[in-house]
Amino acid sequence: MFSEIQKVTDKAMVFLQKKALSALYIPKQKLHMAMNNTTAPKVQLLYDLCKTTFTPSGLSSSPSPQPIHKLCSLLDTFGPGDVGLKEESPDDDRGHGFFGLNRVTRWAQPITYLDIHECDSFTMCVFCFPTSSVIPLHDHPGMTVLCKVLYGSMHVKAYDWVEPSCIKESQEPGCPQVRLARLVADKVLTAPCGTSILYPKTGGNLHCFTAVTPCAVLDVLAPPYREDLGRKCTYYVDYPYSAFGNGAQISSGKEEESAWLAEIETPDDLYMRSGVYVGPSIRV
Repeated sequence: MFSEIQKVTDKAMVFLQKKALSALYIPKQKLHMAMNNTTAPKVQLLYDLCKTTFTPSGLSSSPSPQPIHKLCSLLDTFGPGDVGLKEESPDDDRGHGFFGLNRVTRWAQPITYLDIHECDSFTMCVFCFPTSSVIPLHDHPGMTVLCKVLYGSMHVKAYDWVEPSCIKESQEPGCPQVRLARLVADKVLTAPCGTSILYPKTGGNLHCFTAVTPCAVLDVLAPPYREDLGRKCTYYVDYPYSAFGNGAQISSGKEEESAWLAEIETPDDLYMRSGVYVGPSIRV
């Protein structure tokens, strides 16, 4: 009798052990994927996600929010070390400060461009700004852009075009043609902060960056600039709404939220140089 009970007990123990081990078992394929996701650099994960999200035609003006949300969530975790940078000292302002120089002098400060990856569907790149340097007001035609400040502080001023478009010709000789735009953002972003995103027609598709302190910005542009496909980077200068009179019907009290933008040539004093990306390599 005892031996029969012992046999049943032994079988039960073997069954329970197998069940416990099966619960801990992870298929080799899933284990390999989990290890890859854990060890892969963030910049590789960003590339992989961009590759599955974007096409050479970019996104529609109203894309599905899910892939963009995933990209933003990943970018939110980025720091300078994830792209091979170290934070610059805020003391490196040469005594100028944000408001200590006029616009022309500020533009003379060099900005370094780091190319991480570019293909027909998207560009991944980093801009490194010395204090007071400026990328003047410019557009992103038909593009979706995600921007993540990696370190430092940056002033952002952004507009969207007013639709239907309102274009005004000045009667004064030599005065430019202007188009009405709506102010979307006029603020300072300081790391760590959330990822900013703009779409072809919303979110501040035209923007200007001014470095309040030494700072760096990681950009994803989809699709990239390409002049032969109509995606040329155009620069603008903004004028107060009052500068050209009441040329458009806008709500009372909204004048400060509106501005006239005039197209200009690429500024000669926009000083930008190419640098070498030294962050983690990407498997394409």
